[in-house]
Amino acid sequence: MSQNYNFSETETQINVKAMVRDFAEKHIRPNIMEWDEAQIFPVGLFKQLGEMGLMGVLVPEEYGGSGLGYQEYVDVIVEVARVCGSIGLSLAAHNSLCTGHILAFGNEEQKQRWLPKLATAEWIGAWGLTEANTGSDALRMMTTAVEDGDDYIINGSKNWITHGKSGDLAVVMVRTGDQGSSKGISAIVVERGTPGFSAGKKENKLGMRASETTEMIFDNCRVPKANLLGNVGEGFKQAMKVLDGGRISIAALGLGIAKGAFDAAVSYSKQRHQFGQPISSFQAISFKLADMATEIEAAELLIRQAADLKNRHLPMTKESAMAKYFSSEVAVKVSTEAVQIFGGYGYTKDFPVEKFYRDSKLCTIGEGTSEIQKIVIAREILRG
Repeated sequence: MSQNYNFSETETQINVKAMVRDFAEKHIRPNIMEWDEAQIFPVGLFKQLGEMGLMGVLVPEEYGGSGLGYQEYVDVIVEVARVCGSIGLSLAAHNSLCTGHILAFGNEEQKQRWLPKLATAEWIGAWGLTEANTGSDALRMMTTAVEDGDDYIINGSKNWITHGKSGDLAVVMVRTGDQGSSKGISAIVVERGTPGFSAGKKENKLGMRASETTEMIFDNCRVPKANLLGNVGEGFKQAMKVLDGGRISIAALGLGIAKGAFDAAVSYSKQRHQFGQPISSFQAISFKLADMATEIEAAELLIRQAADLKNRHLPMTKESAMAKYFSSEVAVKVSTEAVQIFGGYGYTKDFPVEKFYRDSKLCTIGEGTSEIQKIVIAREILRG
């Protein structure tokens, strides 16, 4: 760490955190179990978040966004996720993947056309890279886009897509060249309502159940060439850069879940009495809390480091992968220990920690598994 870092909170960050925390307590917490049980994706809530500027946190004001940086963005995701991981996940996918891709690689006409709708949540965004048989091996994707005059004709499907049904617009990675070639993939924007573009199976998930995850299906879907982001063959390189920022999102998501589970565990340990004293007074419990608190602090420092580099437009592939890997694993460990501290009550849906426990696991899988993060980190270390 040869960089100079300053993680002091700004007045803007303090105000953003307070605003988001207040909103989450009033509008998210009362509904989380209803949304979770029924797998309801609350579109109306995201419209409210859009009115607050939280669906375009990183989008410049000229395009209808809030024009904030990555530290504020981390605060937004953390404060939402410490109440509900599902809402945090959808907020992250919309902001950093779909909207972030267009912001980073769209031309001026494309930015003017799509960013104001996305930043205000007039439109919900999706991002399509993963396919059923490729997973982490994205270069083997089967979805193709073939030129036909002034259009592309897209055929294939994408899996595990956040907002794959409810999204109004999707940035889709398609094969325009040889399979297995990093220069054989392009990124194309497809709007909902385009003939041949439909939603497939909605996944019935362990956790993150209020964040919609579905297939996207393309059957001779005709899209104008004007919807191509950047140049032909740049899609894979674009996607990797988008995922660098996306890893900060998932790291923040994991941090929020860990903080939510930790807060619940601390509160419960003070209230729950056994053998005539609060269980927090027992070393077995207090040591768990000490470990949880230490790992949460360490995760936050890694995230703040990556966010600082991102804000300064400096290379941060290693740092974002480290933050994502460590924070997501911490989310699982902290939520697991929180369930243990709650004992039998932690295994019921009457208390919040079982949901943190279920939601946390996705953080170690989505936007690159923990194993993929280790590959990225090792590659960056050995390259140096």
